[in-house]
Amino acid sequence: MKRTFKLFTLIGLLALVVAACSSETESTTTTEAEEVATTQASESMNTIADVVVNNDDFSTLLAAVEAAGLTDALADADATLTVFAPTNAAFEAAFEALGITAEELLADTETLTAILNYHVLGEVVTSGDIAAAGTEEIPVTTLGGEELVVVVGDDGSVGFADQTATVTQADVEADNGVIHVIDAVLLPPSS
Repeated sequence: MKRTFKLFTLIGLLALVVAACSSETESTTTTEAEEVATTQASESMNTIADVVVNNDDFSTLLAAVEAAGLTDALADADATLTVFAPTNAAFEAAFEALGITAEELLADTETLTAILNYHVLGEVVTSGDIAAAGTEEIPVTTLGGEELVVVVGDDGSVGFADQTATVTQADVEADNGVIHVIDAVLLPPSS
């Protein structure tokens, strides 16, 4: 009888071990599947932040965005933005013209944030929208609350009133807006 009891106890313990292992395997499988789904979902997103991160010609812009703490704003999938994105060469020319270094500007987060917000609109404005406006000057309001005047030249080029920048590549699409690559840094009137 003792032997039968030990056998049933052993079988019961074995069943518990098997059940516990089975639960852990299912739990691990579910977790791994959730991680894969999350990774795939994030990889399918192509936000403005993703475009900036994945373009070597925006490394200075990326450093500026990170220093100003604006990465999350550009990565917000629910946002609708237009970004006038200066290239690395545009930033280098601005540093030289202003007589400052990249490090000095990155350390001055108040000025840096004002400059970056002057490059962003809280709505999507494509080159088609600009062309359809049918006027040579199109005022838009930046995220910094300042007016920026987009100017269409006689040759169809797009630039900005009181600025030396021109759009060199328009309509770089992202899931949360559009990027227009520009060849100079825009400086807000208040800076």
